[in-house]
Amino acid sequence: MATMATVAAAAVRWGSPAQLQLLNRRRLSCSSGALPAAAAGFGWADALRVAGDGGRGDEADLSGYFRKVDLCNRGMDKKGEFVEFLVESQVVGYIHKGFTEHLREFRDVFTIISVDNDSKALEHVTLHSSLRTPEDKTYAIGNVIKSLGEIIPGIRNEFAAGNKLYPVTSSYGMPVYFSLERAAAPYFGIKAYGVHMNGYVEKDGQKFLWIGKRSDVKQTYPGMLDHLVAGGLPYGISCKENIIKECEEEAGIPRSLATNATSVGAVSYMDIEGFRYKRDVLFCYDLKLPADFIPNNEDGEVDSFRLIPVPHAANIIRRTEFFKPNCNLVIIDFLFRHGYINPDSRGYLNLLQSLRTGDCS
Repeated sequence: MATMATVAAAAVRWGSPAQLQLLNRRRLSCSSGALPAAAAGFGWADALRVAGDGGRGDEADLSGYFRKVDLCNRGMDKKGEFVEFLVESQVVGYIHKGFTEHLREFRDVFTIISVDNDSKALEHVTLHSSLRTPEDKTYAIGNVIKSLGEIIPGIRNEFAAGNKLYPVTSSYGMPVYFSLERAAAPYFGIKAYGVHMNGYVEKDGQKFLWIGKRSDVKQTYPGMLDHLVAGGLPYGISCKENIIKECEEEAGIPRSLATNATSVGAVSYMDIEGFRYKRDVLFCYDLKLPADFIPNNEDGEVDSFRLIPVPHAANIIRRTEFFKPNCNLVIIDFLFRHGYINPDSRGYLNLLQSLRTGDCS
């Protein structure tokens, strides 16, 4: 698959002067991306007050958990607004019919197939036949994504900076056709993978979860509650190595401890909003930490951490929207596996099944 050197070489092959002129004009006319979202309007005091209120008697009521699952699986009635994105005859994603209009001018990159030459009756989108190698595809699509900066918020220009890109494939472990920035993945309906880790401690027979609060200057979900460790899965790194790397960057967990993280399964969801079709699979890990361990964020993306009894974390999930939405699914999965949600609760099996609503492949 593409190294940045081979992608740079592809740039020379693909980038005609006319195409590069078009991209440069668009860059001058487009902003670098959307402004960060407003920071969450709550603090640790608010979260801990909700967490510690144990007098409501709602522990067996699963409706709060179902609401969090629904929050990650919106818009399924709008699937008909999308068409298949095919690469080498394989479905790798889904593109909104409205978004295809922004792709039409990039005729050297995308081929938009219509039914009986009816431009309004789209059948599917594919890549131009001149883009033969993964490197060619990565470079060409990377330039399109940069030129659509106003339409695709959150683009970091990771392609040009030589940073991590995410693999595009029909399913996990299958051949990689090209790579792109993760922020662009929902606009092409690409399946994105990530790793999320529950870091927990046992004291006097009770389990506690380390919870992070995201920095207020994060572009996505600023100030919201988060896992101790989580991140996307870029091309060229295994899940285990990625979780070890994220452990060090996000929580200061040394490799000697991080290697003990245990793979415990996966959750998945599908969420449609506007032009975006998120198809995410999160590989879940548990790591039991020493009782005296104190996390320390190394990359500036976390404001602070708190150690919270597991039932208190469950209260926050059921009663509030303080957590980053997909973190709820991974913690609910933890609650199942560690016995905090039991079969006597009404809706137990439905909730368990709903954690894998997306295409978990």
